[in-house]
Amino acid sequence: MSLLVVGSTAFDTIETPHGNAVDCLGGSSTYFSLAARLFTKVRLVSVVGTDFPPQHRQLLESRGVDLAGVETKPGKTFRWHGRYATDMNSRQTLDVQLNTFGDFRPKVPAEYRDTPFVFLANGSPATQASVLDQMPAVRFCVADTMDLWIEHERKGLLALLPRLDGLIVNDSEVKMLTGKGNLIQAGRACLAMGPKLVIVKKGEHGCFVFSNFFHYALPAYPTETVVDPTGAGDSFAGGFMGYLANCDSISLWNMKRAVAYGTVTASLNVEGFGVQRLADATREQVERRYHELQQFVAGG
Repeated sequence: MSLLVVGSTAFDTIETPHGNAVDCLGGSSTYFSLAARLFTKVRLVSVVGTDFPPQHRQLLESRGVDLAGVETKPGKTFRWHGRYATDMNSRQTLDVQLNTFGDFRPKVPAEYRDTPFVFLANGSPATQASVLDQMPAVRFCVADTMDLWIEHERKGLLALLPRLDGLIVNDSEVKMLTGKGNLIQAGRACLAMGPKLVIVKKGEHGCFVFSNFFHYALPAYPTETVVDPTGAGDSFAGGFMGYLANCDSISLWNMKRAVAYGTVTASLNVEGFGVQRLADATREQVERRYHELQQFVAGG
C-alpha cells in the first residue's frame, strides 16, 4: 500500500566529531521518504525554493519517491545548521532559516487523498491537522512532534492527538507533554490523551512502545560507527511506517516487527552525513540487520 509523508525538505549544515557537511540534502520528510521507500511506495508533500537543485529531485525520484506533491515557491529552501557534542547524544542548533517552509500550507494532490497510510513529520499541530482535513480515507496516521509545539501550541496539539493512531516523541518530550517524571507513567498518560499508540525514542538506548493492548521495549541496533545522528528519528519512522504499509496489516505482531525494522533502518542512517547512507541502502542490508537485531535481543 502507498504511504504519504508531509514535512520539511531542507539543506543541512552539520558539525560532528567525525567532520562537517555543508548544505547537504536533509529535512524530516526527506529522511522519512528515503527510509520508507525501502519497503513501499512513498508520496511526498513538501515545499522547496527555487534554489533546490535538479540532482536532489533526481536522487529522490530514482529511489521511487513520488514528488508530485512537492511545491516550488519563490525564495530559498529551508536551512538548518547544527553542531553535535562529543557523545553525539546532544546537539546545538546554530542557525535556522525557515525560508519557504515558514508559511508552508500543505496542499495534498487529489491523486494522493486516498492514501491509507500517512505520516505527519514534525510541524505545527495546525499544519498537521490541515493535512488530515484533506485525507478522508486515512487508515493509519502517525505524527511526530517536538518541545516547541508542546510548549507554545499545546491546545492545538491536544486537539490533534485523538485524531492520531500513533505519536512518536522522545523521552523528554513525552515527560514534558504529560507532566510525568517517570517514563512508564508518561507513556500511559500520553495514551490517555487520545492516540492509540505512543512510541518513545531513547536514542542509543532504543525505544518504548505503549498501547492499550501491550507495552514493548526494544534496544537500539548495536552500531559501531555513528557519523551523524541527524534524521535518525525520521528514519526510524520511515522504516516503521514503510513496513506496516507494505504489510497492509496492523496486527500486534506486525507492529512489533515494524518497530524493529524502524530501529535497523535508523542504524543505517547514522553511518553517514545527511541522507546519502539511506539513499545507498538496500532492502537486503535492512533484512540482514533485522535478523542480527533479533539474535542480539534473543541472546543467541
